[in-house]
Amino acid sequence: MNPRRGEIWWAALDPTLGSEMAKTRPCLILSTNVVNAYRRTVVVIPLSSSPSSFPPITVSVECVGRPAVAVIDQMRAVSKQRLRSLIGPASAAELEAVEAALKHILELP
Repeated sequence: MNPRRGEIWWAALDPTLGSEMAKTRPCLILSTNVVNAYRRTVVVIPLSSSPSSFPPITVSVECVGRPAVAVIDQMRAVSKQRLRSLIGPASAAELEAVEAALKHILELP
């Protein structure tokens, strides 16, 4: 399994603790392809079917032809064993919006 940056995969996020997003849900792969090829984990941002986005915490994306939001503050590293199946790629514009929001909430230049 070699997930690629910018792809959306179904990922089983349970078990979780506290306010972490749970269940099997779409997740956007953020880690670079080099890291993805050599590590047993990937960095993801879970997606939610919430109808409204509130940048920079949530950013609008499309998933399986329906509106969704990337929940930026729920970014995490997960084992590739949690990945179930590829849904498809995010658009370049969606990935750029997610990157901008991530920089904002982490106060990166």
